[in-house]
Amino acid sequence: MGEQIDTLDFNDWHENHNEPNPDSDYSLVFLGESRSKKSLLPYLQRIRQCYSAVPVVLLGEYEPVAEDWDPFLRHMVIERLETAASYTHLNNVIHRAQRFNEAQQRAVNEGKQRPNHLFRSLVGTSREIQSVRAMMSQVADKDVTVLIEGESGTGKEVVARNLHYHSPRRDKPFVPVNCGAIPAELLESELFGHEKGAFTGAISARAGRFEMAEGGTLFLDEIGDMPLHMQVKILRVLQEKTFERVGGNKTYETSVRIIAATHRNLEEMITAGSFREDLYYRLNVFPIEMPALRERAEDIPLLINELISRMESENRGSIRFNSAAIMSLCDQPWAGNVRELANLVERMAIMHPFGVVGVQDLPGKYRNASAEVDDEFDVLVDESRKPTMVAAGDIALLPEHGIDLKEYIAGLEQSLIQQALDNNGGVVARAAEQLAIRRTTLVEKMRKYGLQRG
Repeated sequence: MGEQIDTLDFNDWHENHNEPNPDSDYSLVFLGESRSKKSLLPYLQRIRQCYSAVPVVLLGEYEPVAEDWDPFLRHMVIERLETAASYTHLNNVIHRAQRFNEAQQRAVNEGKQRPNHLFRSLVGTSREIQSVRAMMSQVADKDVTVLIEGESGTGKEVVARNLHYHSPRRDKPFVPVNCGAIPAELLESELFGHEKGAFTGAISARAGRFEMAEGGTLFLDEIGDMPLHMQVKILRVLQEKTFERVGGNKTYETSVRIIAATHRNLEEMITAGSFREDLYYRLNVFPIEMPALRERAEDIPLLINELISRMESENRGSIRFNSAAIMSLCDQPWAGNVRELANLVERMAIMHPFGVVGVQDLPGKYRNASAEVDDEFDVLVDESRKPTMVAAGDIALLPEHGIDLKEYIAGLEQSLIQQALDNNGGVVARAAEQLAIRRTTLVEKMRKYGLQRG
C-alpha cells in the first residue's frame, strides 16, 4: 500500500479534481457520509473517472449497491465499515484492497482493462461456464457481431448485457428486441421507425430501435424467429450501416454493435430455407454456445445460493434447501434451465418462507425417489439438529453421470458458510461456532469464496 493518506471534503474534492489521473498513488478510498445526502452512484462514477480503478470503503449510511449499475462500479465497493471498526476488521479491509489493486495491475500487465472478477453474474465453476466466461473476455472489447446460441432460459441476455457493459460502448444504450414477440408486420417499424402517415395509425413520426441504440448495442433476441423479408433488411444494415424509416426516403447512418441470440438451430433452418445463409455468416462472426443447466449440474448449489441472495437483497423473502433436496435438483433435466430453477426457488420461498426445503417439499416432478429416502433418513438420524445445518449422517447420492467431487464439496461448503453467517447476523465468531471450526479458519474460507458477513 502507498504512504499517501489524505482527508478532505468530497464536495471540495469534486470541484478541484477535474482532470482524470489514473496514475495517482491512491490505493484505497474511504468514502464518508455526504452532508448533502447525495446518491452514492455519482461519487463512484467521479472516483472512477479520476482514478480509473481504486477500491472504495463506505463509511456511514449509503444506498444499497444496485444490480443495474455498471458492474465495475459495483465491484469497486469492497466493504461497508462501521465508524468504530476494530483493528482486525480494518486490517482485513486493507488486505482486500491490496488484492483488488493486485488484480487490477495484473489486468493492465496482460493488456486487459477489465478486472478478473467481471461476468460474476454468470454463476458457476463448471468447465462449461468457465469456457463461456473466457470467450466473453476475449470478445467483450472487440467491436464485432456476436451470435449467442443455446436453449431458452440459459442466460443468453445475461451474456449480451455483460458484453455491452464491458465494451467501449458501455456508456451508450443497450436496447433489446425480442424478434419473436413482435408481429411480422410491425417488426420493420419497431426496428427502423416510421414517418408520420406511413400507415394507418401512424399519427406521428417515431424513432426505431436502431436510432435508440445509436452508439451502443442492439440485442436481437430470438433472431431465428425473424421473417425472411426482414432478414434481408437486417443484412443490408449490417453491410451498409444505413437504413430508412418506414414511409420515408431519408437515409440514416447507424453505428451500433449487433448481438444476436437464438434457441433454434440456424444451420438446419438454412437447409430448410427459412433462414438466409448470408445473414447467418454476417451474424456468426464470434459464436458463443450457452450450455444447458443439465450439462453443468455441479453449478446448481451455487446458482441456488445466488438466487436466494438476490431475493434477500430485494427483501423478497428467503429459503434454504437441505442437502438431499439439492441432490434431487441436481438430477433433474431442467428443460427451462436457469429460468426454471429461479422460478422454483421463488415458489419455494413463497410456500415455505424462511424455512428449510426437503425433498418431500419439492413439487412432484423435482423429487428423486432415492434422495427422498435419504431425506427421511436424515430426519430419523437426528431430529434435534438445527434446520440449516447438515448432519454428519447425510448420505449423498452419486449421479449416474458422475460428479466433480472437488467442485461439489466447494459449492456445498460455500452454501453452508453463507447459511451460518445469515443465521448469526453476520457475526463471524458465532458462525464459526455453529460450523465447529476456528474463527480464523472461517475468515480464510470467507476470503477464499469472496463471502460477505451480511
